[in-house]
Amino acid sequence: MGISSLKILVITPIMHIDGVAQTLESIGEVTYMDDPLQQDILKSIQDFDAIFTNPNKSKIFIGKEVIDAAKNLKVICTASTGTNHIDKLYAEKVGVKIIALTEEREILKSISSTAEMAFALTMSGLRNVVCSHESVMRGEWDYTKFIGRQMSSLTVGVIGYGRLGSMYSKYCLAFGSRVLVFDPYQTIHAEELEQIQDLEILLQQSDIISLHVHVSKETQKMINANTLCQMKEDVLLVNTSRGEIVNEKDLVNFLKTKPNAKVATDVLTDEIRNRTLSPLFLYSQKSHQVTITPHIGGMSREAQEIAYGHASNLLNKFLTKENIND
Repeated sequence: MGISSLKILVITPIMHIDGVAQTLESIGEVTYMDDPLQQDILKSIQDFDAIFTNPNKSKIFIGKEVIDAAKNLKVICTASTGTNHIDKLYAEKVGVKIIALTEEREILKSISSTAEMAFALTMSGLRNVVCSHESVMRGEWDYTKFIGRQMSSLTVGVIGYGRLGSMYSKYCLAFGSRVLVFDPYQTIHAEELEQIQDLEILLQQSDIISLHVHVSKETQKMINANTLCQMKEDVLLVNTSRGEIVNEKDLVNFLKTKPNAKVATDVLTDEIRNRTLSPLFLYSQKSHQVTITPHIGGMSREAQEIAYGHASNLLNKFLTKENIND
């Protein structure tokens, strides 16, 4: 099979990202479906060799139904570190390769956008940026309702000290905060940070808690009634990881009883298909305690160029190798 006969289905917007479409089109025939529904995919997937995706805007879960309908599918390439939008076990079972950025550590070191977004949400939450803007738009000019907090007087708890957690920690240190870090899988050598072995201590002492962990059996719903009850009454919880890390019902119950607590999140549980049913989304419509952004953490121009560009190059290498071996 010649490389020009390969068919690639792109189910995420890429035309605004320099070079990505050109790389994919150099591999084979490319079909673009920027924001398809599941039924759209099932109607047209059968002839494609590869899927190029990203979970941030996609309504598609690439599971058994999609994979079985794709009779020629060889590879799923996702321009993301997360892969919870793909049934990895089933794909591996039927011999479909998954290409992701999860282990592309050198490339990922140059992508700071999500950590920057976490810090932006932190500052916005502390200084009441969204609420005060809305007040001005209503014709008001009164600072007294929006008195905030100063980073240099606060303790920040960072849960997860991987690439993003370490970046976020540095930003907080630069603003003079005391930074506590909990990560049972890392030994932290930075003297200016305090590594905490007991999560309960971090929860009790932190004015701000920022989540930087992958979704796993261990981390799923790790923020729940038990952990929330150990937090300060005026805590700011920041989440740019995944919505599944938080038990949203428990979080809403916590916010209802702690009117000075706040949440700033870039993610929701099942955010693509059922976000309007999210307890946190519903509560945000009647409470200024919650700020939600539409999973834009990694969606800067520079981050997309690096991530999508690298993913498309990885797909090119894989498919070229496959064809050489055919």
